[in-house]
Amino acid sequence: MNAWRRVLLAVVCGVAVASVYAAQPVLEPMGRELGVPADRAGWLIATGQLGYLAGLALLVPLGDVLDRRRLIAAHLALTGAGTTLTASAPAGWAAFAGLAVAGVFAVVVQTTVAYAASVSSPAERGRGIGIVTSGVVAGILGARVVTGTLADAWGWRSVYAVLALLSYGLAALVLAVLPGEGRRTRGKALGGAVRAASAVPEREGGSPRAGASLRGLFRRRLFVTRGLIAFFLFASFGTLWSGLSPALAGAPWRLTESQIGLFGVAGLAGALGAARAGRWADAGRAAPATGLALALLVCSWAAIARLPGSLWALVGGIVLLDFAVQVVHVSNQHLLTAARPDRTSGVVGGYMIFYSLGSALGAATTTAAFAASGWTGSSLLGAGFAACALAVWAIDRRLPGVRAKPRSRPAGAIPAASVTGRHARR
Repeated sequence: MNAWRRVLLAVVCGVAVASVYAAQPVLEPMGRELGVPADRAGWLIATGQLGYLAGLALLVPLGDVLDRRRLIAAHLALTGAGTTLTASAPAGWAAFAGLAVAGVFAVVVQTTVAYAASVSSPAERGRGIGIVTSGVVAGILGARVVTGTLADAWGWRSVYAVLALLSYGLAALVLAVLPGEGRRTRGKALGGAVRAASAVPEREGGSPRAGASLRGLFRRRLFVTRGLIAFFLFASFGTLWSGLSPALAGAPWRLTESQIGLFGVAGLAGALGAARAGRWADAGRAAPATGLALALLVCSWAAIARLPGSLWALVGGIVLLDFAVQVVHVSNQHLLTAARPDRTSGVVGGYMIFYSLGSALGAATTTAAFAASGWTGSSLLGAGFAACALAVWAIDRRLPGVRAKPRSRPAGAIPAASVTGRHARR
């Protein structure tokens, strides 16, 4: 896959993820205009994350039986429909509905990551995932910076109008320039996809049906461990970014939406972390990199907690947090897709269920913690989630490896011995 196509896929991921996170810098004015109480404003973000969860379960596995290129285009168009509804919402219920729809189809990110993994050679898989995932970071960064600027100039609704236009344009571009994967598309509709998936033998945890593959994944230690790490990782991440807008908009700083959005520039370190983590994973250092990054994540909250007294400490904490999050996230996906190259969509989709639940938990709880205990309460919450992620990693490293029973592999699958590090035996 050439550089231009990698960039296009990164942009697709960036726009899709921005539709879920765009509310973060404008949470206060958005909630106020729509009549959402301050202690429940976090649900404007959590709703998108819960929609994302539904999309992970219902839509992402289709990438293993349908043409991913067409799925990417269709999901982008429907994400645009959700952001259009949000932009025109007359009341809170309509905004919640639009955000839920946008969240469901924003799982185009996972279909895109699986597409990138499938068209990359095994030696470049980590690099490809890292570059595409950098688009996710850039999308979150753009959601913070550009959203604030647009909201100051034309109001928060303009943010979702722009996202809708970008989604529609990218849907057309994907169909025009991306090649197919060389796979025969099974089925012409959802029913056909389900019948085709049922017809493919899939020995995942002893189940002969592809529909049972997710259940089989939950019996694998690598998947569960990396999923739990992602759950706590993104709960910590969501705690920061969903709680930051009310904290900075209030006393003593009273910053505008565009000023709050500028703090997202510090998240550029996350994009650098994603690209670098792919190279570390290709070199076999995914496991130790995860531990180091999680330790940095815990430390970042010591700086973030100083927000009432120091904006510079907050910036430093954001740099550490975003870098750590992306290193862990890319390492997780590399290990999981290397272990199951024949089920990349299903594995990535299943993993991202943990991501979605964790992000929703962080978004929903941080505004309540802030209302009850101020920024100190939100910081303790975020640090607690980070410590839990580090504990899961440490416990998993201390447990002995578990040898998997030999099983037949489809043609082209990577042998277990080639999977990076100790996880090859799990």
